Amino acid sequence: IAFIGVAQRLGWIQVETVAAKKTSASADGKGEALYICPMMCTPPQKEPGRCPVCAMELVKSNQDSRGPSTEITIKPAARRLANIATAPAKAAPVTRRVRVVGRLQYDEGSLKTIAAYVDGRLEKLSIDYTGAVVEKGDRLGVLYSPRLYSAQVEFLLAKRAVDRLDPAARSSTRQANVNLFENARQRLIELGMTPSQITQLEQSGRADSRLALLAPMSGTVIRKLAVEGQYVKEGQSIYQLADLSSLWLMLELFPEDAAALRYGLRVDAEVQSFPGKRFSGRVVFVDPCVESKTRTVSVRVVLPNERGLLRVGDYARATIEVPLSPDGGPVEHCYDPELAGKWIGPKHPHIVQDQPGRCRICGAALVAAADFGFTGEPAAQPEAVLIPRSAVLHVGDHAVAYVETQPGVFQLRRLTVGPITAQGVVVLDGIRAGEEVAVQGAFLIDSQMQLAGNPSLLDPEKAGDAPSEDVPAPDIPLPGGMEMEVAEEAAPAVPIPSDMELVPANEAPESSQRVGRLPEEGTR
Repeated sequence: IAFIGVAQRLGWIQVETVAAKKTSASADGKGEALYICPMMCTPPQKEPGRCPVCAMELVKSNQDSRGPSTEITIKPAARRLANIATAPAKAAPVTRRVRVVGRLQYDEGSLKTIAAYVDGRLEKLSIDYTGAVVEKGDRLGVLYSPRLYSAQVEFLLAKRAVDRLDPAARSSTRQANVNLFENARQRLIELGMTPSQITQLEQSGRADSRLALLAPMSGTVIRKLAVEGQYVKEGQSIYQLADLSSLWLMLELFPEDAAALRYGLRVDAEVQSFPGKRFSGRVVFVDPCVESKTRTVSVRVVLPNERGLLRVGDYARATIEVPLSPDGGPVEHCYDPELAGKWIGPKHPHIVQDQPGRCRICGAALVAAADFGFTGEPAAQPEAVLIPRSAVLHVGDHAVAYVETQPGVFQLRRLTVGPITAQGVVVLDGIRAGEEVAVQGAFLIDSQMQLAGNPSLLDPEKAGDAPSEDVPAPDIPLPGGMEMEVAEEAAPAVPIPSDMELVPANEAPESSQRVGRLPEEGTR
């Protein structure tokens, strides 16, 4: 045995190659059983034994003269040992569940800044702290302004001139006095007086150098920018108010998730302050641009906050249910029971009414929810083929799964997959609804396919390219792309006797080791 090994190493004899086996098989008209190393260290052997490289037991290959096969048979005992389980592919409507963390912010449309319309001194501030809640028309402070006093005096004089005008006077004179009075009134409005304050001035007939600052809206003072007794100039900010009856939830989504969103889509949020409590809102804006640094798309959701439970700056976990078409794209129409047959605001989707009318926030005409893609009645959603995520094997751009075509017979299928949802993986091509797929032990099945030289996850291109029975089996490639060729003048191959077993060098008898031992270094 040792002499044969040394002779092969020195090139005196050569091992029979795969090409020779192919020629012999084609000449006999049928293939012979091949034994391969599980680690693919050496070419396939005709006889059982051990691998001369790694000393592992050679395994009989299932490949025959018909070439690679896309099927493999697993015996019941081996199936139980490998814990192989299957599940049917289902046809069901597809819904993508998007989960993302966002942050609550002020509704920018509800922010109001109270500034000085005229130079003066803040004589008194009735609201002297941040966080105060005010109603529309509440008195916020008093501004002393000599310039405002002069404008009021001019207005009163113009009013008296109109009241004392002789009815017999010329029409041009009468019109000039009326224009002067209207100009004086408009000047008071531009200096910050409200129509009700101007009416009160007309009734009293007395000018006042002190102007009461009134709240233009109901809300909360979020910033106090001046103090009592401070002199302010025209245009200088004094207060900033915010209407907290609704807040914005700012989300950052990946482009593929944001592509399926639409205006008015329902969003459920759970804030950090109230774990377990759900707050519902609707999508009001999807940014048309992708942020260059984070590669995300900003999405704005409006959340009603009538009870004042939500706080600006709090974090929230948002969940969005997005219906998808069978090819993974957004659906054209979807059903929402809260919007069925309703009218919503074109800028404020949380404003919903049963009849057409005007939005109570912006005054715009309400739009039918159907114009935004929401159907009035439940409609059958298209179904797609879904399989569990554990059934799909991925490597690079390839995706395969194993389908049990018969009891114990598993067939390799190349897949074209769509989006991955909470329901499973959408299969666009490769599997039909109702077929049984391996959901456990798929990797073990694939390893057996590799040992048999059949198409597998690592080399699925073999699938569908198996030669017919009349064509000899192709050569089995060696590791690393190496090939063994027979030289033209090489000595004839010497096959290893069938009753001889290959033994690793470290297990050979001592006498054999002495015969095959090479000279020590430094000797000739």
